Amino acid sequence: MTDDRTRDALRAFVAERDWAQFHTPGNLAKSISIEAAELLECFQWAEEGEPERVREELADVLTYALLLADRIGVDPDEAVLEKLAVTRKKYPVEKARGSSAKYDQL
Repeated sequence: MTDDRTRDALRAFVAERDWAQFHTPGNLAKSISIEAAELLECFQWAEEGEPERVREELADVLTYALLLADRIGVDPDEAVLEKLAVTRKKYPVEKARGSSAKYDQL
């Protein structure tokens, strides 16, 4: 899902500005939440949202998530695949297909 070009570009961007000092795990997690709220705002009055603004806000969320993963030494692809394996067990196809129910209600 991510590649070295993206990670390297983010690292360079941060290094050029000497911003790593501000990128504590807590600050990055807060930034993810703030940007996620801005993404949600895109859909406040319209189901589809303005595509360009949605793209920009999604990029901000992803940027902070990737920066947090890098900061704490987590491989994003590995983390997603591991979590997918756990979620796959919670939501087996035969019970979850076509249902929005939470796993404990299936």
